Amino acid sequence: MPLLRRWEKDGGLWGIWHVTETEDGLMALLADKSLFAGRLAGIKVPKRRLEILGVCVLLKDLLGEEKRILHEDSGKPFLEGDPRRITISHTKGYVAVGIHGEAVPGMDIEQVGEKVRRVASRFIRADEMPGREQMTGEESLFQLLLHWSAKETLYKLLGCLDVDFRTHLRIRPFKLSPEGEFVGEEFCSADGTSCLIHYFVHPDFVCTYCVRSADRR
Repeated sequence: MPLLRRWEKDGGLWGIWHVTETEDGLMALLADKSLFAGRLAGIKVPKRRLEILGVCVLLKDLLGEEKRILHEDSGKPFLEGDPRRITISHTKGYVAVGIHGEAVPGMDIEQVGEKVRRVASRFIRADEMPGREQMTGEESLFQLLLHWSAKETLYKLLGCLDVDFRTHLRIRPFKLSPEGEFVGEEFCSADGTSCLIHYFVHPDFVCTYCVRSADRR
């Protein structure tokens, strides 16, 4: 089975699924077709259909039961009839889900690729990535990917739409490792809080995740 990774951290349950199955293969892993039939209706793009089904299969693997995923007007996902909070991400060939019973989880995975270099000026601040000029090509690439991924994760935690990744979000400098943590800060809420973000690097993608107390705004 293509469950790539399943782990517990900060009171949450996290998982990543490597989507290698066909659409029919994923459907065969789900018993209640009514839980996802509505979401697939009208979606013609095969990649998007595989992502939706992959998330349903991963969620079943993590929870041990099938759940319907609904979305708020903002696009934020939630479980029908279940108070646990979820976060969802996907990139080429992989889907990721985080679940927490009390706090708000945030999670993001980003495919490894050079495209991030072309848009770095849109999300990297002047006080981030010190010594970037002296980094190797591989180190600077993964630093950029992790900065982007971490800001996507913070964005999911904030629950608001008007966020500028360069102005409102900052990642404190960190030394790149295969797995570790760093601090992310946000400056768009009243209290301007910070979060400890965990990360790991995979040959195909980078992953960042963290939780935020549910009573913060």
